[in-house]
Amino acid sequence: MSLTRKLFSKKIFLVNLVLVGIMIGFATAFVILARAPSSDSPAVAHAETALPIDATAAVGQAKSIQMAFNEVSKTVLPSVVELDVVGTSTAPQSDDFPWRFFFGDPNQAPDEKTQPKQYEERGLGSGIIVRRQGKLVYVLTNNHVVSGAKTINVKLYDEREFPGSVVGVDARRDLAIISFESQDADIRVATLGDSDALEVGDWAIAFGSPFGLFSSVTVGVISAIGRDGGPDGNISDFIQTDAAINRGNSGGALADIDGRVIGINTWIASNTGGSIGLGFSIPINNAKKVIDDIISGGSVRYGWLGVLLSDAPKATLTELALGSTKGAFIGHVFTDGPAAKGGIKPGDYVVEIDGKTVSSMDQLVRIVGDLPVGSKSSFAVIRDGKRLQLRVTIDERKEASAADYSKLWPGLEIAPIDAAAREELGLDKRSGGALVTSVIAKSPASTLGLKAGDVVTEVNGVAIGSVADYYRVLNDPKTQKFQFTVLRDGQTLTTLALIRK
Repeated sequence: MSLTRKLFSKKIFLVNLVLVGIMIGFATAFVILARAPSSDSPAVAHAETALPIDATAAVGQAKSIQMAFNEVSKTVLPSVVELDVVGTSTAPQSDDFPWRFFFGDPNQAPDEKTQPKQYEERGLGSGIIVRRQGKLVYVLTNNHVVSGAKTINVKLYDEREFPGSVVGVDARRDLAIISFESQDADIRVATLGDSDALEVGDWAIAFGSPFGLFSSVTVGVISAIGRDGGPDGNISDFIQTDAAINRGNSGGALADIDGRVIGINTWIASNTGGSIGLGFSIPINNAKKVIDDIISGGSVRYGWLGVLLSDAPKATLTELALGSTKGAFIGHVFTDGPAAKGGIKPGDYVVEIDGKTVSSMDQLVRIVGDLPVGSKSSFAVIRDGKRLQLRVTIDERKEASAADYSKLWPGLEIAPIDAAAREELGLDKRSGGALVTSVIAKSPASTLGLKAGDVVTEVNGVAIGSVADYYRVLNDPKTQKFQFTVLRDGQTLTTLALIRK
C-alpha cells in the first residue's frame, strides 16, 4: 500500500483525531491553571451576588446619624442643669479609735467624748427643667441628690447660676422638685416624652454632669424596660440603658432620638462605682404625677388599697388553680381599708385594674399608687377558680394606717406541705393541713399565738386539707368568729376565738 493511501486510511484518521483531542485538552487545562490563583496565595471566595461598597453613601449615612445626635444635644442640653448641694452629716470623730478608745484624752471633757462631730458634705448631681410659672422655674431631680441639703446651687447650660430650694420630695420613687427664681425668658423647659412607648433597641442619649464634667452627653440604646428592684425600696420600674451613666448623672435626662425626655437617670449597677453599661432611669411617665402633685401641693398623694401583698410560691398558686397566670397575690387585707370595703379578700389574685393587666406585685403597687384619691377602680380577681369584678374606692395612703397591723387580717401566711416539710415536722404522708410560713407581728394571728412552723388542720372545726380549703373557710361571708386548730411539735392546739372586725 502506498504512503498516501496509508495516511488517509480509516485507522490513521482515528489516531489523528485522538491526538488532536488530547492536544486540545492539554491546551484548555493550561489556560485554566494559568488563570487560577497560586497555591501560595490565600483562597478567595466570591459571592455571586456581591455588590460594590459605596464608601460615599456609607459616610453620608454616618453623618446623618451624627447630625441627629447633634440636634438632640442642642435641644436637650439647655434644659439640663448641674446641682451643687451642700449639707451636713454627723459621725464619730475618726481619731477615737484605736488610741482614744483605750487610753482616752485627759484634756477632753466627758461630754465631748461622746458628742458626734458635724461636718460639711458636698454633693453633685443633675436636674431637668420641667416647668415654669411666672418667675419660678421648677427642676426635677432625684431625692438622694438633694436629701439633707442646706444650700443648693443651680447651674444652667449657659453657666448662669441661681440659688435653689426644695419644693417637695417623693421618697418612694426617689424624686424631688426644686425651684429657683429668674426673670429671664430664654430658660428652656424640657419636652417630656412617653416612656410607655419605648422599645428595646431604641436610641438612648444620657445628659448630666458625671464626676463634675459639666453638660456631658453619652449615647447608647434601651437595653431593657420594666426592671424592678431598685435601691432603697424604690417602687419604679426602671429603664435599663448602656448609655454611660456615672456619679453626677443622677437626676439628669435620658432622651430619645427626637429630643424628648423619657427618663431620669437614677442609679447604676457596678462593682467599681463607674459605668459598666448597666445604667437605670426612672421612666418619665412615673414622674409626671409627682411633678403635678408637688408643684400644686408640695407633696405626693398616693392611692391606698389597704392590702398587704404576698410573694406566693408556685406550689401555692398551683393549689389555687392559678398555674402560670400573671398577677398579684393578696395575702392580707386591712379590715377598715378600701379593699375590704370593696369586697377584696385574702387569697384573691388580682389580674387586672381598670382593664390594665397586672403582672406582678410591684406593678400593682405602682398602678394603685397612681390612682387618684377618691376614684373608683375596677379590680379583676380570681377567687376559688372564678373570675370576679370588684369596684373599690381608693383612699389616700397614710403611713399611720398602712402600719397599723392590728387591723390586718389574718396576719399569717401559709403554704402547701411539701415532702421536705413533712419529713422535718414528722408528719404522716396522708395528713392534710396548711403550713404556717410566717406570722406578722401585732396582727390578729400574732395575738392568737400562732407561729411559723404550725400546721393549720382546722378552722372553726372544719378540716383543712389544702391551701384552697383554708381560704375558702377563712372567706366565708357568714362567719365572723374564728378559731384555729394547729399541730405544733406533735401536739394539737386550739386557739382562742377571734372575732373579725
